[in-house]
Amino acid sequence: MQTRTLGKTGPSTSALGLGAMGMSGAYGESDRAESIATVHAALDAGVTLVDTGDFYGMGHNELLLAEALRGRPRDSYQLSVKFGMLAGPGLQYFGFDGRPEAVKTFLAHSLTRLGTDYIDIYRPARLDPAVPIEETVGAIKDMVEAGYVRNIGLSEVGAETIRRAHAVHPISDLQIEYSLIARAVEPEVLPTLRELGIGMTAYGVLGRGLISGHWSAGHSAGPGDHRGASPRFTSENVDHNLALVEALRTVAEAKGCTVAQLVIAWVVAQGDDIVALVGARSRQRLTEALPALDVQLSTDDLAAIERAVPRGAARGDRYPPVHMSTLGVGN
Repeated sequence: MQTRTLGKTGPSTSALGLGAMGMSGAYGESDRAESIATVHAALDAGVTLVDTGDFYGMGHNELLLAEALRGRPRDSYQLSVKFGMLAGPGLQYFGFDGRPEAVKTFLAHSLTRLGTDYIDIYRPARLDPAVPIEETVGAIKDMVEAGYVRNIGLSEVGAETIRRAHAVHPISDLQIEYSLIARAVEPEVLPTLRELGIGMTAYGVLGRGLISGHWSAGHSAGPGDHRGASPRFTSENVDHNLALVEALRTVAEAKGCTVAQLVIAWVVAQGDDIVALVGARSRQRLTEALPALDVQLSTDDLAAIERAVPRGAARGDRYPPVHMSTLGVGN
């Protein structure tokens, strides 16, 4: 397993991380035993970064990971945890809470559910518009000094917020959606990260499955699968987006790899300061993703990929309107 360091101050971690959100209902019903087996398979393959959120399944995901990680040496993996999203029963979301007292409360719950003494990277899931980012990061800094948190990260914020947060405490990485069909970070955010020496953990590298090569025309999201509300999967957009995938398939076949491996390799090739999070919830999908690190993309390959999917080629926003308004950058 290749390793990368998240920024100037962050941890050394595997070049591919495991995103665990899909194991807790985000894409419909999941198999608990298969989820745990997938975590085990990832760790055995050398994946060390495991990403979760305290609101994934409203605690379900953290409890699942606690079970999957039990017995593993604590220094053999890193836990990245997002916090702050507010939701009631039935997952009716109603905002974010970045108040210092809430930060420390969220952390206490996560430590208990995960069965650990510390979190490797702790980050607000979104910016709370009512709380200055300096106050939120300042509260996490208190927890770093107390030994409960090792590194501070951010998620889905813009360049100005990154600078303000970094002035309070060094930021290890920004977690943000980045893929061939989500490249809004490139003009301003990515250069800011590199200027400040901050890494990136890229999620959504397969476009939530849309550009994995496995989504097909006529396929619909099942019960509980939030892709049913995603603009890029709607009937007026999905055929156009799947045509992009077929163009990628031609490039992948020439490289002797799958579409999923190609698009993961593209993200990894964008810089050695980027770690790609793979949201595999089965060993089959994990097994397909891991060889992406062995796919070497030449200048000609990268040009062919760019021709197949130019920046901005996808149709539809990456989130429904209510969630787009919470992001620091767009598509």
